[in-house]
Amino acid sequence: MIDRLTEEIKKKNAPIVVGLDPTLKMIPDHIKKKAFGEYGRTLKGAAEAVWDFNRALVDSVYDLIPAVKPQIAMYEQFGPEGVMVFKKTVDYCKEKGLIVIGDIKRGDIGSTSEAYALGHLGKVDIDGELVPAFDEDFVTVNPYLGSDGVMPFIDVCRSENKGIFVLVKTSNKSSGEFQDQRLSDKDGRMLYETVGEMVDEWGRDCMGTDYSNVGAVVGATYPEVGKILREIMPKAYILVPGYGAQGGKGSDLKYFFNKDGLGAIINSSRGIIAAYKNEKYSQDYPETAFADAARAAVLDMKEDINVCI
Repeated sequence: MIDRLTEEIKKKNAPIVVGLDPTLKMIPDHIKKKAFGEYGRTLKGAAEAVWDFNRALVDSVYDLIPAVKPQIAMYEQFGPEGVMVFKKTVDYCKEKGLIVIGDIKRGDIGSTSEAYALGHLGKVDIDGELVPAFDEDFVTVNPYLGSDGVMPFIDVCRSENKGIFVLVKTSNKSSGEFQDQRLSDKDGRMLYETVGEMVDEWGRDCMGTDYSNVGAVVGATYPEVGKILREIMPKAYILVPGYGAQGGKGSDLKYFFNKDGLGAIINSSRGIIAAYKNEKYSQDYPETAFADAARAAVLDMKEDINVCI
């Protein structure tokens, strides 16, 4: 799967993934009015509004980008109706030729991780019939239960040609409370460096042509850390959140890429899907043209990143 991601990035000249992380506050009033008019102010109504919003966004940008990253919590908050929309969104994006990174951040003991891996990346055995469930192409994985929690995902990646992105250094401000701890038995290295070494080790057994199907999540808000981790994980694709709304800039991104101009994919969520709320776009794109604003934001992001690679 990493080979396909690489090819799509090169074909579209866009190392960009759009985070489909909608909240009701982001969704234009006319979409909510329609959904609530049909289903009421209910979980079903909210989920339907999210679906209409997502579909319009995807229709507007799918030809520009290689991948999307729906964050499952934004759907789970609406209960079963929201989870159904998550699945509809995954399927619709794949119909449009997009690679789907399920932002699920799962990590548990072996048998539970196996169930998560099969449900999101593999196939579930239903009395001898193997059936795909959510069927994303990649998912994000939390490694803090150790190899027991990660290996079931890697096993499924091997059998299904799928991939994972392991949380190594996340973009949020408090990430350093744990991830930046120095380990006395590792020559004073940071914990995130040790996790990066594990990602490199895991990835060597799950390779594509040039890169591994085991990637890493490293926030754009920590470019110097990105430089360190790029050296530790030369064969890992780095999924880089934190661009745009969280403060990451194009100039911060050069260290995340390898000399071949590949090896990283940059995420933007609010900065694209809620671009119509941004003063930069709001004058040209009213609320009813939210999808056009998203397209304009993707084009601007593409230019900003490619200048710096």
